[in-house]
Parts: sequence; C-alpha cells; structure tokens
Amino acid sequence: MKNFKNRLCGMNSHYRFYSFERFFQEMNRLGIKNVEIWTGPMHFYVDYNKNQSVEQLKEYAKKYDVKIIGICPEQTNPKPNNVASPTRQEDVYAYYCRMVDIAKEVNAQHILITTGWAYYDESVEGAWNRSVEMMRKVCDYAKANNILVAIEALQPDESVLANSVEQLKAYLDAVNHPQLKVCIDFGAMARVNNTIQDYFDAFGKDVIHTHFVDGKPTGHLAWSDGTRDLKQDLLDLEVNGYHGYLSLESVNSRYYEKPWEAEEKTLSAFDQLETK
Repeated sequence: MKNFKNRLCGMNSHYRFYSFERFFQEMNRLGIKNVEIWTGPMHFYVDYNKNQSVEQLKEYAKKYDVKIIGICPEQTNPKPNNVASPTRQEDVYAYYCRMVDIAKEVNAQHILITTGWAYYDESVEGAWNRSVEMMRKVCDYAKANNILVAIEALQPDESVLANSVEQLKAYLDAVNHPQLKVCIDFGAMARVNNTIQDYFDAFGKDVIHTHFVDGKPTGHLAWSDGTRDLKQDLLDLEVNGYHGYLSLESVNSRYYEKPWEAEEKTLSAFDQLETK
C-alpha cells in the first residue's frame, strides 16, 4: 500500500483564506506531488465567459514541482453552473467547455462534475432529463479534447438526482457516453451507506478518481479526524485494482485557519500505517 501515499492529491478548497500560491507552497513543503484545482474565485476565477490566465497555474505547478491532475469546478447550489438548470443552458455549457479547455492546457486528465440539482417544486424527471442532455454535450466536447469527465454522487441535501450507487449507475446508463467516468466521493458514499466495493461492483474500471476523506461518517475530514478505517479503505481500493489518485478534499471550516494541518494529519496517518 506504500504506493498510495505517492498518489495523494492536494486540493485548495480549505485554503480559501490564504493566497493561491500559499497552497502550492504548502504542497511542496509537505511533499505532495499532485493537486486537484478547485476553481473557487478567490484562487482561480472562471465563469462562462472568461477565466484567469492558465499561465499562472502552469507557473505555480512548475515552481513548486506539482502535477495538476484534475479541475474541480464550482457547481453546487447556489453556484450558477447547474448541469440540470432550466435556464442559462448555453452559459452552463460554455462554463464546462471552458473547464475542459483549462484541463487540456495544464495536461490534467479530467474535470470533476456532478448531475446538478433540481428545484424542490419541479419535476425530478424534468431536471434529470435536462441533466442527461447537458452531460452528453459536455462529454462530447471533452472527448474531442481528450479529457475525461469524472462524475461524483451528491449528498441528499445537495441534490435529489443521484445520491446512491444505484442512482448514479442509472444516470450513467442514461447518458451512455464513453467519456463519462466515476469519482468516489467518500462523504457522499458514507452518507447513503454505500461502500467502496459497491462502487467497483457497479462501475469497475470506470472508477478513475476519489475524493478520499475521513468522516463521522461524513464531514470531509482529514484522516484520523473521523471514524473510517484507513487501512481497510486502502485495501479495498487495492483489491479492486484502483490506479487513480486519492484527492484530499478536506473542505471543512475547522481547517480554514490552518489548512495545512489537514494534510499533516493525513500524512501522519499514512506514516503510522507504514510503520505497523
């Protein structure tokens, strides 16, 4: 399991009260060689019409010796980039195309996406159909640019469209696009009592990414701050032949003041496993 530590991947979402460069500095200091970029506007602004210079991303990656492996757009309520939106569909499509372009420029393998969300006072079927149609278009554009689209389930208070493995499988079957792959978000997985094995039984090699976090059972916590069994989770990934990254989406306000402490706790948890 030692190889998994080399595939740890930092995320900048809990560094939101620090400069973007500080995030890269901390990844370099901690020896984390891979990063997934969350496009929070305080770090890297993107909308349907424009984005900050990608040259800045390239500069930071080179200066601090890290690899950008994925782009994680802002997209949950109340962000305006809802895949299932009944309005502004041209803008939403342009936003995700822009994300694909950014991923391509920085040599990332994928963008992260969700089904989007439905209004509580509308037909779930209508939102589902809009989401499926938009996802096919985004995947077509991603395929033309050789970028994968990794989708994660959302928790029930974030969206009613796909929370469980069963619902996510139905969604992928509906989209029916080879470019659409799967990200296991450990928070969403735990919320509905799914397991790592459930995901691999349903999706197999289409699982290409993980948001690898501890929880009680949820919370997007650093490892050792929750109740999950790190060794067992790594064994479950290993036995299923998982070759992707372990992205540390520790997006919890408890880490905002000293965000690097989240990675330090996770690295310590990995070190303790190696010494046993």
